[in-house]
Amino acid sequence: MHKFTYLFAFLFSILSVAQDLKSPEEFLGYQVGTQFSRHADVVAYFKYVAEHSDWVTFDEYGKTNERRPLTYAVITTPENQANIETIRTNQLKNAGLTDGSASPDKAIVWLSYNVHGNEASSTEASMLTLYELITTKKDWLQNTVVIIDPCVNPDGRDRYANWYNKVKATPYDTNPDAAEHNEPWPGGRTNHYLFDLNRDWAWATQVETQQRLKVYNKWMPHIHVDFHEQGINSPYYFAPAAEPYHEIITPFQFEFQREIGTNNAKYFDENGWLFFTREVFDLLYPSYGDTYPTYTGTIGMTYEQAGGGRAGLGIEKADGTILTLVDRVAHHFTTGLSTVEVAAKNVERLNTEFNTYYSNPDVEFKTFTLTGELDHLNALAALLDIHQIEYSFIGAGKASGTAYGDADKTSLSYPKAITLSTDQPKGKLVHVLFEPEAVLTTPLTYDITAWSLPYAYGLDAVASTKAAASASEYIASSIQNSVSKSAAGYIAKWNSMGDARFLSALLQAGIKVRFTEEAFTNSTVNYPSGSLIITRSDNPSENFDTDLVAIANEFERSITAVPTSFATAGPDFGSSAVKLINKAKIGVLTGEQTSSLSYGATWHFFEQQLHYPVTAIDASDLGRINWSDYDVLVLPSGRYNFGDNVLQDLRAWVRSGGNLIAIDNALRVFADQEGFNLKTAITEAPKDTITAKTIAYADRQKESAKNLISGSIFKTNIDTTHPLAFGYSDTYYSLKIGSDAYALLDRGYNVGYLDAEPKRVSGFAGEAALKGLSNSLVFGVEPMGRGTITYMVDDPLFRAFWENGKLFFANALFLNNPNNYRK
Repeated sequence: MHKFTYLFAFLFSILSVAQDLKSPEEFLGYQVGTQFSRHADVVAYFKYVAEHSDWVTFDEYGKTNERRPLTYAVITTPENQANIETIRTNQLKNAGLTDGSASPDKAIVWLSYNVHGNEASSTEASMLTLYELITTKKDWLQNTVVIIDPCVNPDGRDRYANWYNKVKATPYDTNPDAAEHNEPWPGGRTNHYLFDLNRDWAWATQVETQQRLKVYNKWMPHIHVDFHEQGINSPYYFAPAAEPYHEIITPFQFEFQREIGTNNAKYFDENGWLFFTREVFDLLYPSYGDTYPTYTGTIGMTYEQAGGGRAGLGIEKADGTILTLVDRVAHHFTTGLSTVEVAAKNVERLNTEFNTYYSNPDVEFKTFTLTGELDHLNALAALLDIHQIEYSFIGAGKASGTAYGDADKTSLSYPKAITLSTDQPKGKLVHVLFEPEAVLTTPLTYDITAWSLPYAYGLDAVASTKAAASASEYIASSIQNSVSKSAAGYIAKWNSMGDARFLSALLQAGIKVRFTEEAFTNSTVNYPSGSLIITRSDNPSENFDTDLVAIANEFERSITAVPTSFATAGPDFGSSAVKLINKAKIGVLTGEQTSSLSYGATWHFFEQQLHYPVTAIDASDLGRINWSDYDVLVLPSGRYNFGDNVLQDLRAWVRSGGNLIAIDNALRVFADQEGFNLKTAITEAPKDTITAKTIAYADRQKESAKNLISGSIFKTNIDTTHPLAFGYSDTYYSLKIGSDAYALLDRGYNVGYLDAEPKRVSGFAGEAALKGLSNSLVFGVEPMGRGTITYMVDDPLFRAFWENGKLFFANALFLNNPNNYRK
């Protein structure tokens, strides 16, 4: 009788909560899936639920660039909520991420929705998932904590939803030709700066990623699901993933993906919904929402629903059926719940295997040692701090192992270095990010195949199979410049983005700066070409010294005061080899003809990295601008369609002293055109054309890989005497994301180029593509009249993570500017 009374009371309490708590439909005033909800309304529903249910807490973990809140909900029983901090810290103790031992008895599942803004069905599903978990699926929450981030990319989502709500027909039009199915540039996929947040987990260049990782690292879930959408005609995708898999992934991670996939399949089969697994979406590139969690011990998965920006509220597919938003929401809702169900049934296994992942640093390399420019080391350290990876700055020493880029080199001497051990909680993530080259089981991947951080940060490095010997700590001396009223001027180095930001600040403060094209000696100190020179004669202001020193101290730049402008060797300050840097007025092309990702990376570079003003110009308006308003014009990668008149105006502007910078696909505007020296590389046709024509159908895709370059790193020769290369050594490792190849310039400067036998040091490159790169251009400068065109075949701003390439771009803006000749 007592048991019956208790059970009756328990069921009554559930029904009461369900009756008192509004469903998403009741709260919003429409059925979920019949409208696109504004981000603010989604946040309002989560807040409402948290205020009316002790099963949910809801917090803000940051804001986007457009000031929308980034939020997450923690969903579990009231008893667990009361003990939530212990549950969280036990998870970290289990991985050795914090001190102490623990025997955790809860599973933690993190569900991330809407990382791509126009893949908008999942945010709608997040509200249903929340409601269902705390009404009909409460049993699962007894031993499970579910974390829901309802919208990873609020700026992109609202860009899409606001556009769609503005243009859609009533009732919605399912004809694919309708305006509501043709999203305008740049689309809602990306964030404010038009970055793909699903490729930013490891590089953490965006505020959304940086703030999310702070919270993610506090929880380190057992399972992480990233909800996406794909083409309208595709069935649903869920794990297991496709090859290639990174070799560091454990058998348990594979097996548990399969178990979750099997449970998903059960529900899809019951509903008659098609799905596929083990195709397209691989587990290699470390910066995805499935791979990055996987490399931190989690079961990381991508779920892909048909739809995306084209689908709207409903669209007719190729087979004549109608795909509705209601359908899309139902599918994501189902897989989300299915995932939680599997977790709740496997709590002990998940905790045991999570501990095993962290306590077993069974990897090839035990230590990575990196040396080079201190600014580059500090930039790398800042990234490691974001990921809570342990490292040490060490003093002078020597390390042995596998050298990066030079197979014959087995040791590295250094005055200072960063060393990382894989014998740490996140040792496997360290190995993935730093290994010289990832093993590929197939070249057909979804993204780039090379990313090793020593190359990306321009550092010399060795990877060792042995633990590092103890070494003394390196402590950098603090920089505190002082005024020298008797100085003829001040000299500063030029070899990092820190120096470029310093120059940007000086120019905007009205301080005139020069640079030297030749090395020189002043007061017994040797200074390389590219060094910045700030003279008193150029800056007669009474506040010159104090203003300069204040800016130098703010940017932690060391400036050397020199008593004379006379050089004991090399050019004096007044030499023609010491050029005044023009405070350039810069325009950047934007709009439909540009790649939104390339424009976004360029925009982000100016606003968030260089902090220098720039004017965005729609490419379609190029024929109407006042050319004399600009010293520099940047063409991000894109598919440009300039008419003859615009091309003539562009050429005339360059000839009159303009500085044009073309990136990646933008080079096609000039290649093989009359009046321009850029030529596409000529490659030999296959000798056996009969064999090429008779390749079996099943082998065509594999055969096509011979012509692919999947984000590979190449050793590049650099002409260090050219201003475009100041601050670099004669070798640069370039990330090549495609197989486009251009011949060396006949008239101009081949500042960066590949040898007759291009040296790939990491990543996949097909044999035919490699041949096409023989003696090809990477960075070139074509003089034209009083101006120049800088050709950047490889985009140094790609995804903002190739730190070592950014100075090339700064050089193109400031040091290679033909206007510097105008004294």
